[in-house]
Amino acid sequence: MHGAKNPAPPPSDAFHHAMAKSKEKKNKSLAKGKGPDSKKGGKFEPLDVKIKMVGENPDHKSPPVVGYFPSGYDPLKNVEASDSKSDPSSDVRIYKNANSRNPKNPRMQLVVGVNGSQMNFVGTNYSGEATTPQLCNYALGVLDKETGVLKMVPIAANRIFRLEPKIGRSELRENEQLDEAKEEVSREEKAEKFRNLTVMYSTKKDIRRDLKREALRQTEGPGTQEDADQKLKGIEIKTEALEAIASTTNARNVPPYDMGAASPDMAYPLDKIILKGEWDYLLDIFELAQAGAEVTPDVYPSFVCNRIVKLEDIEDESKKKRIAGILSYITHLIKFKDGHSMDGVSSAKRHKLPSILSQKFTSMFGGTNDTRIPDEKQKLLISYVLVLSLFADDFRSDPLDIAKDLRMSPIMLRPHYEYLGCKFVRENQVLLATLPVPLEFQTMKRKRRR
Repeated sequence: MHGAKNPAPPPSDAFHHAMAKSKEKKNKSLAKGKGPDSKKGGKFEPLDVKIKMVGENPDHKSPPVVGYFPSGYDPLKNVEASDSKSDPSSDVRIYKNANSRNPKNPRMQLVVGVNGSQMNFVGTNYSGEATTPQLCNYALGVLDKETGVLKMVPIAANRIFRLEPKIGRSELRENEQLDEAKEEVSREEKAEKFRNLTVMYSTKKDIRRDLKREALRQTEGPGTQEDADQKLKGIEIKTEALEAIASTTNARNVPPYDMGAASPDMAYPLDKIILKGEWDYLLDIFELAQAGAEVTPDVYPSFVCNRIVKLEDIEDESKKKRIAGILSYITHLIKFKDGHSMDGVSSAKRHKLPSILSQKFTSMFGGTNDTRIPDEKQKLLISYVLVLSLFADDFRSDPLDIAKDLRMSPIMLRPHYEYLGCKFVRENQVLLATLPVPLEFQTMKRKRRR
């Protein structure tokens, strides 16, 4: 046997004594004419017994092992009834794998050896008949007529061992190795069949999940790290993109700014807010304006719907495309915020966010899948929306409609404007947010708890 298997101690004298005693009683009953045929026509006396279930406790006693010989071999055939203390003709050994993956049901072998012969009868709980589907539970019943108690004891591994004849110990090891190899192959075949069934009948989500798991298994294999290093060497790193990403983060939690700017449009540089490669994905509003199509409030925010008329008055096409791109960027920001909030998820359900912006917003604001955006990142997102709204309104913006889109009141939105360095002026009974230069930041006031 393998070194991982530890043989249990040989059966005690009491076990041999019980085997010999049962044989002696059988012979005496046959001698008195009380064989099986003598019970024909007899009366059976009913017994009232109590059934006691004995649970399996591996810490105290090993459960009984049950085996049978399909070949008809009788291990008690040569035991003499007169000498109950003599050595039996069979040697019973139980082997258990100490390194089993399932400690509650370890791999076991029951070996019955014949003295004076190389013949062994071997049964396992992991090969042959034991691998068939388990349809019931087995237990061994012991009836004590004096006390009227029937004890039901679960058997080891819940298996009845089929004891097949084997010759020599070498054959046992070879067969065990073959069984283990077959078990590994069958496990791989089952996994392959399960993957095929997943591809044919499962959902796309399950298929993507299995592909990711398979990719993770492959990355753990030998040689994959070297291949990954070689692939990384051939990748060209764009330092401009890294600098642009780094410029979007600062200690004040606001968009990139310039304290020495001489004009409002340079206080928050637009090229650092909307990168050069992102303008190609912001043409939806410009195309709608060129076609004269209507922009509905259920698709676009109210701020954007109210500024579409302004695009018709712009004659310069490059400026019109620039303002339309800003409005489209504001739409994506607001829909991204709604998609990660409880009260706005329905409005963002059908919105198509470009993948380049989705990745950027996720890295900047931290919302993943259906999780809520953290408070600090949510303030940063609001700051981006307000700055772009100032660009769209030539830095004289009415906060009513943008506050509605952000699901805030104008009074709640005012501290965010002031945090960006904005000032409020009243014009024709309307309060407008402006951006004076050079920038002068104010800290947001927090109420003290009493």
